[in-house]
Amino acid sequence: MGLEFGIKDIIDILLVAILFHQLYKLFRGTGVNNIFIGILSLIVVWFFVVYIFQLELLGSILNQLMNVGIVALIVIFQNEIRRFFFMVGSRNKWRFINKVAQIFGNKKEEETDNMSVTQLVIACSHMAKSKTGALIVLVHKSELEEFVHIGERIDANINASLIENIFFKNSPLHDGAMVISNKKIVSVASILPISENQHIPKHLGLRHRAALGITERSDASAIVVSEEKGTISYAVEGKISINISPEELQKTLSAGAI
Repeated sequence: MGLEFGIKDIIDILLVAILFHQLYKLFRGTGVNNIFIGILSLIVVWFFVVYIFQLELLGSILNQLMNVGIVALIVIFQNEIRRFFFMVGSRNKWRFINKVAQIFGNKKEEETDNMSVTQLVIACSHMAKSKTGALIVLVHKSELEEFVHIGERIDANINASLIENIFFKNSPLHDGAMVISNKKIVSVASILPISENQHIPKHLGLRHRAALGITERSDASAIVVSEEKGTISYAVEGKISINISPEELQKTLSAGAI
């Protein structure tokens, strides 16, 4: 009996191919990349056994394996699934709506935002010159309460002098990350998850890996000031721009990253 393909079947195959391509891009460079390729190979074998060759006994075994495997997939890929939904719901997807809202927004609030950005950039610039290590997380939609609770909770305005004093080497709060939410410094000395990306350059330290870790698991962005090289880096969506200038940081933050 020959196989008959219609327009719906072609569309179905194309959509599945696009889905798996996007999933591969999401998992590429992570510790579960090889697992994903293995699972994809198993799905291809299952498809040929059940639908092409129609082998009943082997097909029934693979069907049971696929049913049980759904639960295993959720456990194995829980961080990646979480990251996927954060990407889907990221405020970057609604940038047009945000721009419209800014047109009708309060002028005073816009001036406050600009002041906060300027103070943050000044602090990062000074710390880079003095080679003072720093890790600053900028919260967006995901509140990151689990990481805020780990650190020392404070409620302070964004001020360059305060930020520099917190990250001063002899300060008891200089280790860990500063979390900024709603134009406020909400916590310091917070511990962040480390990225499991195997393609991270070896010369990047724990601060950079923590910045990548939090941006892989949420829609937050992160600023890193290197203690060794005195450079500024900016991480978002699991990617990092290394050695950016204060002017580039100002432009990025002014575009809505804070």
